[in-house]
Amino acid sequence: MPGVPLRATYRVQLTPRFGFERAAAVVDYLARLGISHLYCSPYLQAAPGSEHGYDVVDHSRVNQELGGEEGHRRLCARLAEHGLGQVLDVVPNHMAISGHWNRWWWDVLENGPTSRFASYFDVSWDPPERRLKNRILLPALGDHYGRVLEAHQLRLVRQGARLLVRYYESEYPIDPRTYGTVLGEGFQDLAAEFAKLPILAPDDRAGAVGRHQRAAELLDRLEARGASEGLDACVARINSDVERLDELLEQQNYRLARWQTAGYELDYRRFFDVNSLAALRAEDPEVFAQTHRRVLEWANSGVLDGIRIDHPDGLRDPLGYFQRLSAAAPGAWIVAEKILARKEQPPPDWPIAGTTGYDFLNRVLGLLVEERAEEALTALYTAFTGETAGYPDVRYQRKHQVMRDLLGSDINQLGELFVRVCEGNRRYRDFTRPELIDCLTEVIACLPVYRTYVRTETGAVSAADRAYVDAALGEAARGRPDLDPELLDFLGRLWLLDERGDHTAELVARLQETSGPVTAKGVEDTAFYAYTRLVALNEVGGDPGQFGGAPAQFHEESRQALERWPRAMLATSTHDAKRSEDVRARLAVLSEIPAEWQAAVRRWAEINQPHRTDGLPDAGAEYLLYQTLVGAWPIGRERAVGYMTKATREAKTHTSWIAPVPAYESALESFVTGVLGDEHFQADLESFLPPVIEAGRINSLAMKLLCLTAPGVPDLYQGSELWDLSLVDPDNRRPVDYEARRRLLEGLERLGEGGAGPAAWADRESGLPKLLVVSRALALRSERPSAFATGDYRPLEVAGEKARHAVAFARGGEVAVVVPRLTLVLGGDWAGTTCQLPPETWADRFTGARFEGGAVPAAELLAGFPVALLARETGPG
Repeated sequence: MPGVPLRATYRVQLTPRFGFERAAAVVDYLARLGISHLYCSPYLQAAPGSEHGYDVVDHSRVNQELGGEEGHRRLCARLAEHGLGQVLDVVPNHMAISGHWNRWWWDVLENGPTSRFASYFDVSWDPPERRLKNRILLPALGDHYGRVLEAHQLRLVRQGARLLVRYYESEYPIDPRTYGTVLGEGFQDLAAEFAKLPILAPDDRAGAVGRHQRAAELLDRLEARGASEGLDACVARINSDVERLDELLEQQNYRLARWQTAGYELDYRRFFDVNSLAALRAEDPEVFAQTHRRVLEWANSGVLDGIRIDHPDGLRDPLGYFQRLSAAAPGAWIVAEKILARKEQPPPDWPIAGTTGYDFLNRVLGLLVEERAEEALTALYTAFTGETAGYPDVRYQRKHQVMRDLLGSDINQLGELFVRVCEGNRRYRDFTRPELIDCLTEVIACLPVYRTYVRTETGAVSAADRAYVDAALGEAARGRPDLDPELLDFLGRLWLLDERGDHTAELVARLQETSGPVTAKGVEDTAFYAYTRLVALNEVGGDPGQFGGAPAQFHEESRQALERWPRAMLATSTHDAKRSEDVRARLAVLSEIPAEWQAAVRRWAEINQPHRTDGLPDAGAEYLLYQTLVGAWPIGRERAVGYMTKATREAKTHTSWIAPVPAYESALESFVTGVLGDEHFQADLESFLPPVIEAGRINSLAMKLLCLTAPGVPDLYQGSELWDLSLVDPDNRRPVDYEARRRLLEGLERLGEGGAGPAAWADRESGLPKLLVVSRALALRSERPSAFATGDYRPLEVAGEKARHAVAFARGGEVAVVVPRLTLVLGGDWAGTTCQLPPETWADRFTGARFEGGAVPAAELLAGFPVALLARETGPG
């Protein structure tokens, strides 16, 4: 079990401006708030200037820009002083490879497949492109290689005796065996010895170490010559002759190319489509040991109580990884950032506590959305934007789009494997490469989940995976009757290991590694920005096509969570969320007033027509802007323009990250600026917002209280203990004002138990009601840990005309929770609706009011504060 009992985590985003010292300075505040564990973003050594830590370059060191080893030690001491534990976000999938900071990757570029670190990275040394055999494609140039070379933008330079290739700020090593191409008169003896460095077999580790030592000796001898002028002359001679420089570059273990080639020919696996993040082979025991040594030291010495694993779907064998991790860190609380589809569960054999909470986030969000408004809001969206495609079609189309435009190199490698498999089977060898790729991409586009977890090593195939593959094959067959049904069936048999042959295991493994990025980029990072019917629903792990959820569904899913994953993390805001919980809570209110929303949108479109430029931006962007302003108001021009630019680039309809359209983006910026500066529009918006803001705040309190009391371990994202109207990153990584939070918490403590709720609600502009919910709920979790850790989950009966507007449940016979939903249309009129409290006397921790068990009017339960947290006062019988 963890050293500090898990009660609640608090996520902080460490940056060069908010490092270990500043994190340590808020530990006492977090302890007073009731937090049990500080949950840190990754802090192993990252690339210089990293704002997030997911670009690790050295797993053996603590990030110097955050305070280094000493700063980390002081933070850990501060946590121990206040009785807090620590959870760390760990990145096992990839490393940053830009620059020379990643010594493993640098060595691979220097020595190619014979590098002692070559097996650490997922590189295809024998790709379909024969010119790339035993070479790594580096898509780093702004133009075609020949043009860049002839423009003298590629230069040979030296650092001491070491030779490098420089392209603006980027540098690349020179293979020591090729130094002879550079060294001229006066260095002939060393040139010959460099050329004699052995060519090794890829698996000759001892030879690689020996060659590395020999190369270092030769460099020392070159340095010792002290003939810098002669060496400079050699370098200048190469730089003055494009042909000789080209000859030198062609001898390297990498091939520099224009950046666009990454979409089609890349021969190393990346994190999604990020060229600067190369995938690690975490399934290799040596790679696991080298990348997890510090983390395991901390876990086994009591520094860490928990480990959050980033993007497990990028691992070749997630089950094997989690088994190795849990065995190496026994007792650690391990949660996985697994994005689940609707009704999907994490694989039950994973030795983890659960997910990081996106499933809960969307479960509770469903309560706040009025199911009955779906038809009206769909009609408005279609009429205003002209978009007629439903979400399933958008999802399908955008998955195809990213496979074509962003992940073509991954698809091509997958297609090559399928070709090799089919070549070994006479029934399928005549299918062409385009036909095979067409089949693969269609099935991936139809897959209803991120990926499957077929284990090629053991032959294990779960019933769930069979169902997902069958569903994808069936959908592909229905949507594309032109695809050969025998080929589809063959792919399904291969995927489910019902048929095996040469290259089958590799095909299945790659297929599973590829489908995850396709879904992440095609759905979260494209479809969610292209389909904007009600963007409160467009959240990580969510389904914009699923409109709302009933209390009965919430209760059933909560009971299942208690049974299967009682210690999973629960989240309502995260660093990866598309919108903060408070923005989502406010936008959900629009589902209660579709007619008023429609009228407002049409008024605003008329008011803002003069701000358009040649008909731009499109109506879809305008509709997203109005939802964004409603959700995040008040919002300034810089934030609004920044968000809308990012959103439209992510949508990839009129502009994109890889092909920005300046005319469109200029018109968009002009439109946003004009809208925000229009006094008529602003007055109309601010007259529309008050009831939406009020209901949104009640939604926020309900959402937060459910997170703090449902089965699982609640997580608070930095700053979310007060109202926080942040949008997607980088907006949600702005500095948090902890001094203001300290003062408000001190004020709450002075209010005492009785009148805190009404007083806090009267001061709701400050965010005090949310801070009250957080602090009192966490105090109750500390006071009655068994009610939350092992207590049962029992829905409480709500009866009466407005019963659908309340959610109530009890935990462990000790705690009862009552929250309202759809409150704007409710208007505070409960019409005699009651909630059946269990026997005994109950005291509300927000208002101090006491209630006897039995049918209690909802109006009384929620009279002094929008939500109720009841604690049992007397023992049984």
